[in-house]
Amino acid sequence: MIALTEQNRKWVYLIILSIIWGTSYILIKKGLEGFTPIQLGSVRIMIAGILLFAIGFKSLRTISRTEWKWVALSGFIGSFFPMFLFAYAETEIDSSIAAILNSLVPLFTLFVGLFAFGISFTKNQLLGVLVGLLGAGFLIFFGKGVNPNQNYWYAGFVILATICYACNANIIKSKLQNVSPMGIAVGNFASIILPAIIVLPFSGFFSVTVVNGKFFWSSLGYILILCIIGTCIAKVMFNRLVQLSSAVFSVSVTYLIPIVGIFWGMLDDEKFTLQQFGASLLILFGVYLVNKKKTPRKTS
Repeated sequence: MIALTEQNRKWVYLIILSIIWGTSYILIKKGLEGFTPIQLGSVRIMIAGILLFAIGFKSLRTISRTEWKWVALSGFIGSFFPMFLFAYAETEIDSSIAAILNSLVPLFTLFVGLFAFGISFTKNQLLGVLVGLLGAGFLIFFGKGVNPNQNYWYAGFVILATICYACNANIIKSKLQNVSPMGIAVGNFASIILPAIIVLPFSGFFSVTVVNGKFFWSSLGYILILCIIGTCIAKVMFNRLVQLSSAVFSVSVTYLIPIVGIFWGMLDDEKFTLQQFGASLLILFGVYLVNKKKTPRKTS
């Protein structure tokens, strides 16, 4: 069996996370068939929290008293708010469009890292982000032409979520390097599960209309898959990826997510054009530029 180097391992994580999170958007869309955004977000947090506690409760020991405030902040910024924001966004825009807009994360990560944490970035990284965003912009433009009736104001919820993700990546890289990836994930949900439990009864989740609804069990099944793979497994992998690489490299996963998201969207009768395929290739080129190592200058 071939042992993976640290360099190769981070690329394996990046690809797997792209597939998992690229699939998350269609699962959210299916979950919304039977639940409201508040119900979906609350149930998702509760299920994921229970699963993480069951498999990683002991990992909480790796969190010191001084680190708990950062773990809690990471939980709200990196999980709690984005789960509700994406659910609200997908009540109006396609799952593939939500995946595309998620490509804004690396840009915000660079600026949050620079201004809030003093983390520098190279010209290659900045150029790569801009190229990737240009590709994402083309995808959005062409998508809007195909779906003119979609309410793009709801895209603002995705933009807010990407800012949250960017802040979270920098928090993990700057403040939680000594905490195990599982410890961060379990600690995140230990911090946010109580608010979700409080919100759920007021969301109407237990009403007869919802429980006896046509899509109740199917939507609950989609959310369960989303929790196991898209939240629990992916959360631990992402935390490890941030520790192995950099905040900017780790959120480069958002460049690949749109391609996976569009694939699932097409299977669900969401339209995708040749122009959008070209824009997807531009996004991949942006990933290459973000992660290209600077060639040392030759001395005369």
